[in-house]
Amino acid sequence: MDWLELKPEGLFCAPGAFYIDPLQPVAHAVITHGHSDHARPHHTHVTATPETLAIMHLRMGEGRAGHTRQPLHYGQVISVGDVQLWLAPAGHVLGSAQVVMEYRGQRAVVSGDYKRAPDPTCVLFEVVPCDLFVTEATFGLPVFRLPDPAHEIGKLLHDVRLFPERTHVVGCYALGKCQRLIALLRNAGYHDPLWLHGALLPMCRLYESLGIPLGELRSATVAQKAEMRGGIVLAPPSAIADRWARRLPDPVVCLASGWMHVRQRAKARGVELPLVISDHADWDALLETCRATGAKEIWVTHGREDALIYALGKMQIHGRALRLIGYEDEDEDVPEGGPA
Repeated sequence: MDWLELKPEGLFCAPGAFYIDPLQPVAHAVITHGHSDHARPHHTHVTATPETLAIMHLRMGEGRAGHTRQPLHYGQVISVGDVQLWLAPAGHVLGSAQVVMEYRGQRAVVSGDYKRAPDPTCVLFEVVPCDLFVTEATFGLPVFRLPDPAHEIGKLLHDVRLFPERTHVVGCYALGKCQRLIALLRNAGYHDPLWLHGALLPMCRLYESLGIPLGELRSATVAQKAEMRGGIVLAPPSAIADRWARRLPDPVVCLASGWMHVRQRAKARGVELPLVISDHADWDALLETCRATGAKEIWVTHGREDALIYALGKMQIHGRALRLIGYEDEDEDVPEGGPA
């Protein structure tokens, strides 16, 4: 498919003259979601879902989230140059989208980051049949077969009941993971106030303004130590191991990430209760998604490329590693702003 090109700035759609999640400022960027490794500042024109545009504005401020911004709802088709362009749900975080392009009878889909598991805080992933599918592969190894998130939330609540005198502090990424954890806890019947590190509150307030209820949230940054005893505190992963966490009464250190499937990672980070909850597709979901699209060619943008390409070959699907550099693994700490 020669009308999609890999350039230093990122993946480029030549007949539409736009980039998808470019790594450098460009004239026209189509953004899949609001995480900072995909949504970068200073593009001239940005096309994305309304939710992603709102997230970019919150995180970057006026003028840095695109000089002009074009909201595009799921399924809304526009013409960009000679390309028909629309967005389909990716199920990763609120507003996350796959980029669907049609040109001269061919259809290409760029997944962005995605997951197949249901998530109360965002629209479920939608399979779009295509000729070319461009997929991530963050967890593209057979070892990554991840558990049901409800099971992991059950582990956390069981530990809270077992140690009512201790405070459970859960490391989680500020965009997507934090709000999903809150929604999963509420769905599991936990309706007590949740205490949040100051860096997590602005994004939660934005989610609520966009129609995602989260229940009672309180600031852990200004709370008295005794108030949080026996409670659940959510904080960025970097905060659970630094002096900020010392204000908590006898904390049980937890971390919610797909990487907690690897015991050595949990041990290295001093995590007492690892919670294997990922916002990315695991190995089985990656293979099932690639198969379901019907694509005969699949490009892998970042992650564990070689294993996935080998498995695709056994399915009679041609795979290609794009080896894009500049996209981070899940839960790598990226500053989100807000007070410490």
